[in-house]
Order: sequence, then C-alpha cells, then structure tokens
Amino acid sequence: YTRDFRKEVGVDEDALFVLQPTRVVQRKGIETAVEVVKRLNHPKPVLVISHEAGDEGMEYQDRVKHFAEFLGVDLRIIADRISETRGVNAEGKKTYTLWDIYPHCDLVTYPSTYEGYGNAFVEAIYFRKPVVVNRYSIFEADIEPKGFEVVALDGYVTDEAMAEVHAILDDPRRQEEMAEHNYMLGWRYLSYEMLEEQLEILLINVFGS
Repeated sequence: YTRDFRKEVGVDEDALFVLQPTRVVQRKGIETAVEVVKRLNHPKPVLVISHEAGDEGMEYQDRVKHFAEFLGVDLRIIADRISETRGVNAEGKKTYTLWDIYPHCDLVTYPSTYEGYGNAFVEAIYFRKPVVVNRYSIFEADIEPKGFEVVALDGYVTDEAMAEVHAILDDPRRQEEMAEHNYMLGWRYLSYEMLEEQLEILLINVFGS
C-alpha cells in the first residue's frame, strides 16, 4: 500500500527525506529542523511535515514556510494525505497513516522545546531511524539517561551536531548499529513487555503472589 508513498507526495526516490512527524506549532521548534535540512549539503534534501497547525492558528505555520523559502529549503506539509486510517481524501487521493511514513524517511527531526514525553521520539526508535532531537526537559530527565544514541541539540544547531549527522547518514553500517542499539533500549524501557512486567511487580507488591 505504501510502496508509492514518495511518488504520491512528490518526493523523488533519490531525495534525502527528512521527516518532522508533528504538527506545526511553535513548541516543536521547526525552524531548527529547517536549518538542519539546509545544512545537510545534499543535492535533494526535502523536509516533510506530517501535520499542519490545527487549532493553534496559522501564524507560526506561515512563519515556518517563509523561513524555509528564505533558506531555500524544500518544505512539504502533507497533512491532507495523513489520516487515522488508510483510504482516500476529498480529492480522491490516497491517504496514509503516520506510521506509513516512517519506513520511507532517511532522518527524523524532533527539535521540540517542550514535550510531555515524546511520542515521535519513541516512534522513530521503533522504526529504527536516526534522530536529531533537542534536549527538552523531559528528554534530559527521563530519556537521555537510558543511553539512546541520537544527535542531541542544546537549543540550536552546531557544526559538531551537523558533522555527526553527516557521519551517520554517510555510514549505513553505523545507522544499522545505532538503530539496533536504540531499538533494544526501547524494548527494555518503553515496550508493552516492560509495562506488563512492571504492572505485575506492582500488583504482587499490593496483593501478594
């Protein structure tokens, strides 16, 4: 079903597909993702944002579009092609779920300044994709100490961070090793199996074996 995803949303097969799997709201820090894409120095980098602003107004979304135009970044907001279920939209075009997108991207950006936890981070780990993430407070406190291998920013893009991004994208073996390392940490700390184990311990402590 998703084999034609890139073609359907206008992303060439030889493009470097960077996914921002969020709405376009200010706390997502999407200007940082735009800068990352600009500094990739790839012939065809594309930043794809999965959802639009929603009920928080269009001012910030317009700001992001203008910023991307100013930097010459190819930005696509594909909210009209994303749905809770697969199907067709009002124009008769195929729609995809958010999880349909991840397998097709090369890099995930998640430069949020604030998050309750970080669903997009967990999804990127599940789909074994390299991640550029801002060190928002919950990430620093609850996620980073677990040892995930990511490109972590402290509020802005640095030469060192971009060098790390290039090193990862240029080395498929390193990508594979990072993906496996992160996936196993995700299974250990964030999986349903872990939840089941913790709930079992809690229930035994309360009710006995």
